[in-house]
Order: sequence, then C-alpha cells, then structure tokens
Amino acid sequence: MSTVLLILHLFVTLALIGVVLIQRSEGGGLGIGSSQGMGAFMTGRGTANLLTRTTAVLAAAFMALSIALALLNRGTGGQQRSILDAPPPPAPAAPAAPAAPPPAVPTN
Repeated sequence: MSTVLLILHLFVTLALIGVVLIQRSEGGGLGIGSSQGMGAFMTGRGTANLLTRTTAVLAAAFMALSIALALLNRGTGGQQRSILDAPPPPAPAAPAAPAAPPPAVPTN
C-alpha cells in the first residue's frame, strides 16, 4: 500500500511542478499558459483560472498523500530509527596462520 501511495505521490509532485512552471508569473516566467498557445480554445483569463484550480487540486492531493504516507510509515520503524543508531558490524576474524610454503622442486 505504501509503495502505491509513494508512486502516486511522485506523479502528483511531477504534475504540480509542471503546472506551476506553465503559469505566467509577474516576471514573465515560462508563459506557456497564455491564450496565444491555446488558440481559440480558452481566453487568457480562462486559462489562468484553470491553471490556478489545477494547482490548488494538486497541492491538496500532495498534502493528503504526504499525511497518509507519514501515518502509514509511523509504526514501521521498530527499535532502529536510523542507520546511524545501528551497532557497527562485527570485526572480521583475524586470518589464520599462513600455510607452509610448498616444497621446492630441485633443479638439475
């Protein structure tokens, strides 16, 4: 369940970023949301209202998903809360004494 919500949260986040970047700001921004790019479909004011409402809906979905993920993962930590709290791994055992070298082969 948590994985599904996390993937949905990712999609909502990407959509929210895209909608915010499309909006025309005071300084110009990307300005893609103007009526020139929409043709005769919507007026400039209608596009602004649509983008504003879309931003509000996506922001509400983002907050709801954030709270749901926080509540779902609240009790799954167990005793360990951080990897820094974990005890260090045991030190490797000292290597055994080296094996005796193989006997030398006599040369003629």
